[in-house]
This record gives sequence, C-alpha cells and structure tokens, in this order.
Amino acid sequence: MAGRLDRVLAGLDPELSRSAAARLARDGLVRLNGRPVRPADPVREGDVIEYRAPRPEPLEPGPERVPLRVLYDDPDVVVVDKPAGMVVHPSPGHRSGTLVHALLGLGGPWSTLGGTARPGIVHRLDRGTSGLILAARTDGAHRALAAQLASRSLSRTYLAVVRGGVGTTDQVVDGPIGRHPRDRLRMAVVEHGRPARTRVRVVERRGGHTLVRCDLETGRTHQIRVHLAALGHPVVGDAVYGRPRPGEPGRPLLHAHRLRFRHPRTGQEMEFESPPPPDLTAFWEGLR
Repeated sequence: MAGRLDRVLAGLDPELSRSAAARLARDGLVRLNGRPVRPADPVREGDVIEYRAPRPEPLEPGPERVPLRVLYDDPDVVVVDKPAGMVVHPSPGHRSGTLVHALLGLGGPWSTLGGTARPGIVHRLDRGTSGLILAARTDGAHRALAAQLASRSLSRTYLAVVRGGVGTTDQVVDGPIGRHPRDRLRMAVVEHGRPARTRVRVVERRGGHTLVRCDLETGRTHQIRVHLAALGHPVVGDAVYGRPRPGEPGRPLLHAHRLRFRHPRTGQEMEFESPPPPDLTAFWEGLR
C-alpha cells in the first residue's frame, strides 16, 4: 500500500481514523523505516511502518450540571432542544460537557442499550446541528423507539438554509451514502453505499438562498448535508460539504425542527417543535 502516511496507516489499522493517525505522527509515535515521520510524508511499497497507539482513556461519563432545555421528561422518555455546538456523547477530545453528561445531571435511570458511553441516546445530531433529540430512560423504551426509527414511524423534520435557489419545490433525494472514496472523514453519495432518502421541500427563496424543510426517510451519517450538497445546494456554513463564505455562521444552518413519535409505553402520538435558533433566523432575515 502506498500514499500519504496518515492515509496508509488509517487503512492498515481499522481502529484508527486518518486524523488519529496524523495525530500519532505529529506526537512522534510513528516511525517510517526507523525514522520519525510527518502525516503527509509518502509511503512506498516495501516501507516499514512502526507505531505506538496510546492506551485509550475510559469514556464512561458522569453527571454534570450543564444547562439543558428539556421540553418533556417522564419515566420513559426525555425530549431535549440541543444547542448548536454541543456534542451528543463522549469521544476522544470531548470528555465533558456533552449532552450525555447533561442528561446524567438530570438524575434518574437511563437506557444502557447504546453502551456505557451513550446512556439514553436513541439517535444523534451532529455537533453543529441544533434542535430536538430524543433520549430513553429505560431499555424497553429504547427498544420501542429504535423500532419506530427502523419502521420510519418516528418522524424527524429539519430546517436548513442552503445556497442557491432550489428549483424543484418538492423532491425526494434517493442517493446511497458511504465513506468518501478519497477522504475517510467525509461521507458521500456512492454507488455501493447504504440506502438513503430525504424529502426536500422549499419553504421560501430569498437573496440567492433557499429555506428548505427536510424529512428523513432514513438516518445515515450527515445524510441531509450530503444530499443537499449533492443537489448543488450545500447548507450555509457547512465547512465539510461546502465552502463557507464571509458573513456566514461558523456552523451549518441545520436545525432539527419537529419530532413525532408514539410514546413507548402508552402508544400516545406525541409531537414537539423547536423554533429556529437566533443565528439561523438572523442570517435569513439579513437576506431581505
């Protein structure tokens, strides 16, 4: 295998992402043919790579007093309005201040089906995405909600501000999503990816931009951002799937606006809405 050191090392070790491999090289923990190496240094067939990955720190979170807007809380489920910038669960580089830490700070039991690092988490939002997220207090509630996700009876609607004037008022983007063939840190519409469908409806066009409503029919990583970029209309502020312009917010203007599900114990239909946050509203109003 040949190529950049960070790409080659990530390809050889399934436990390492490309960014983690680059970090090891910068920290002096990787040698190429016995010499220290930089992430971008070339690797050729026959070269010998030696590396030492540090022992991972435990990610089991504890309760923290983190401000959290709770819309609903009962012995089975909790609905939270997550602010942009909050990470959902602990990960390397995010060992405190996550949504999980905040949920534990509310007290009471939480589902353990997602593992010790993700108590209560049924589905997730990207760090830069704001809006509604659902958590389960019991394993039974978690199973019931996961079944609704799988059957698509749990409905999630997002609002996004995208670049350009989206021409078709109502369309379904049906494009399989998988890892980008040249960049492991990104997702893309690829031939052999996992099936992914997003319904995109135009809400309003203004100032060379469009406010769209997106309904998820599947739930793949970065699905809405990838599908909108594939249409040629990347989400404003998205540095991964678009190129942010001066004056745009420092995060993708994507907001989980509406959540519908059946209560896992009572079967009652429940619906919650979160208004667009100030940064999205301010950018949209500034286009007048």
